[in-house]
Amino acid sequence: MQDAKGKKGFWYNIIKYKYLYLMLAPVLIYYLVFHYLPMYGVVIGFMKYSPAVPFFKNEWRGLYYFKEFFSGIYAFRLIRNTFMINLYGLIFGFPAPILLAIMLNEVRNKPFKKFVQTVSYIPHFISTVVAVGIVLSFVSYDGLINEIIAFMGGEKIQFMTEEKLFYPIYVASGIWQNLGWNSIVYLAAITAIDPSLYEAAYMDGATRWQQIRMITIPGILPTIIIMLILQIGNMMSVGFEKVFLMQNPSIYETADVISTYVYRKGLIELNYSYSAAIGLFNSVVNFVLLVFANFMSRKLSENSLW
Repeated sequence: MQDAKGKKGFWYNIIKYKYLYLMLAPVLIYYLVFHYLPMYGVVIGFMKYSPAVPFFKNEWRGLYYFKEFFSGIYAFRLIRNTFMINLYGLIFGFPAPILLAIMLNEVRNKPFKKFVQTVSYIPHFISTVVAVGIVLSFVSYDGLINEIIAFMGGEKIQFMTEEKLFYPIYVASGIWQNLGWNSIVYLAAITAIDPSLYEAAYMDGATRWQQIRMITIPGILPTIIIMLILQIGNMMSVGFEKVFLMQNPSIYETADVISTYVYRKGLIELNYSYSAAIGLFNSVVNFVLLVFANFMSRKLSENSLW
């Protein structure tokens, strides 16, 4: 009886909300066609794949390419660079939009607030190629930063040939690009907080800082946790385009990451199976990190994705 009732309820909801489901259909079709159906291709990482051979007639290699990667000289460097870039991004980049959103919420001058928001949003809409071009022009030998250093009496620095400087340049430019855009989520969460809480706190004599600490931050904490879980789930992923445009052979020691290595092995050297195996390893690690972060969040804060 329960199963019949459940089925009846399911189809009743489908019919009742059919227009909502129709609106959702294009999104579901997109993810099905471009994200789920291509997943069968991960088996390439377990076979000696050649486009000239029918797909399932390629020689099966099992874990051969995974062993080759982990026994190679680049595995540690690639994993370290990918993880460290994301770790620095998490430490310095994740709190930045939260702080900006809180500060903008405290601004009472609306024209100034809109001006700051507009200026901080613009870098997000600049293409990666142009954004990297701007960054490289700033840190070039004759760029603005070196001109300031020389004006202050220091010696100019070859920023893009110094291995130790790649991490801070990449992370700082990432903050500049995404600071304003990422703050939108937290500003929306702040606007959802009941204004009467601030009024009651003001009547009780709470200062602006106390209102932020006792009302604003707890009010947006669930949003912060969800965004943190999502970022931890991408700890082993670094956008290919930006790293590829910023790196050069002299700084491969710190600038070479998994995505750029997969590009070189897969598209330049045409070693499809090897690159697919590395990509699969990267995705599995991200999935494990996402599940772990979600589990710990649910245990510690009762907020989670599922």
